[in-house]
Amino acid sequence: MKDFRRLLVWEKAHRLTLACYAATARFPREKLYGLTSQVRRCSALIAANLAEGCGKDSDGELGRFVQISAGSARELEYHLLLAKDLGFLVTPNYEELDKRVLEVQRMLASLARRLGRSPGKKARSEPAIANC
Repeated sequence: MKDFRRLLVWEKAHRLTLACYAATARFPREKLYGLTSQVRRCSALIAANLAEGCGKDSDGELGRFVQISAGSARELEYHLLLAKDLGFLVTPNYEELDKRVLEVQRMLASLARRLGRSPGKKARSEPAIANC
């Protein structure tokens, strides 16, 4: 069992989540159960899955949760772009959040490689997805 708080990527993901909550507080009220919820959910899942993975018994299991976190980071990347294109995030705020998401994505990819689970590497039992 590992202490997730000691992972720099977890710390960055946690701070990103706090920034996403602050940014979405300014979204229109009618978007509370739509885009606001999605941004908050997927940003929080990045750090939450790292924490859960650290509680597992092996590096292989942790690696699986790192991959799940990476998927949530990609989802967040899209939701932030959508929020900008819909006019809910001004460009400077979007650019800062996007920069932070990309940093977390790079850190997750590095951690996955160290754990032997590169983001593009599929386990044998997982079907490949064409054109993805």
